[in-house]
Amino acid sequence: MNNLSDSDFLISLGRSFEVTPMGPEIYTPGALHEFSLYLSGKWYKLVARKGTFDDNDPIGVLDVTVLSKYVLDKILNITDLRTSKRIDFVGGIRGLGELKRRVDSGEMKAAFALYPVSMQQLIDIADTGHIMPPKTTWFEPKLRSGLVIHELD
Repeated sequence: MNNLSDSDFLISLGRSFEVTPMGPEIYTPGALHEFSLYLSGKWYKLVARKGTFDDNDPIGVLDVTVLSKYVLDKILNITDLRTSKRIDFVGGIRGLGELKRRVDSGEMKAAFALYPVSMQQLIDIADTGHIMPPKTTWFEPKLRSGLVIHELD
């Protein structure tokens, strides 16, 4: 983790987030600006501090923007989410158990879970002509393949 010990990483996170240990049981984020972190067999609740997000900016309010800016970029020096070999994404349907498994196996050092993007956030971004950040458009359930036509009168 960019040569940081677990405790140094948690201290670094504390500059932008309230960090609360949650124990060994899987912890799911329950609100916007709340994240789960799994690190060394323990779950943590991270709550973004005021000033880390912008409620008036449809992109700046997204949790993925907060995580990217204050953790991935600032602490871990991961600047390109699309091409970096130091990061991977797990689709929501696979669950937080998959995050835990990948860290416990040693494949990854830490895992983050984010509160889902709301339909209103998606609409706000579309209405302002912006593009969703990488990996924020994973929706479940997936639409079935095929074409549906509704006749208009």
